[in-house]
Amino acid sequence: MLKFFKGYKVFAIVFAAISIIIIALIYNTLNVYQPLPIYQPSMVSTELVDSTIQYKKKYHKIADFAFTNQNGKTITQKDYENKIYVADFFFTTCPTICPIMTKNMVEIQKEIINDTEVMLLSHSVTPEIDTVAQLKRYAIKKGVNDSKWNLVTGDKKEIYKMARKSYLAVKDDGDGGPFDMVHTENFMLIDKKRQIRGFYDGTNPEDIEKLLKDISHLKKEYNN
Repeated sequence: MLKFFKGYKVFAIVFAAISIIIIALIYNTLNVYQPLPIYQPSMVSTELVDSTIQYKKKYHKIADFAFTNQNGKTITQKDYENKIYVADFFFTTCPTICPIMTKNMVEIQKEIINDTEVMLLSHSVTPEIDTVAQLKRYAIKKGVNDSKWNLVTGDKKEIYKMARKSYLAVKDDGDGGPFDMVHTENFMLIDKKRQIRGFYDGTNPEDIEKLLKDISHLKKEYNN
């Protein structure tokens, strides 16, 4: 009887060891790094995408741009070269979702303030109102850090083009105006190759948490 239990003990130890190895292998398999999706125009609601690119299924990137920030400096894609960044569209006199979006962008700024790889970029959809002076007042009021976050204004046609052909982020207002925009609550996560890697509700705290996690996740692509 004693020999039987001794044999069972050996079997139990061997079985436990094999089980641990199998569980470890399964865990490692399930935790293989899965990259974030690369969004293409064909993957996004057609109301947010210019009709000329709605069919596009690959190779979509943020186009070259040149806008003016809250300090009167011309900001181009060169200022975001080799950076991950979060982009959105807003206007300083917006009484509804913009204050919430800006508040949440400030929270993101706090989290990335010491991260040299990550920046923020907000485009005004009412550039005729949001002059450099207006953007500067807004930036000071909201606590914008100039080294991390650019609020930009410029030619409305160019902003409209960027919004609908690059960031896939705003709606046409539908009233027949040539470049009138209805901005959404979307935050877009852009990678170092100028590709869209995520869309988030800028008014939703849970989406902001996901965005911050996705930034960390995206950074692994460049650290592996």
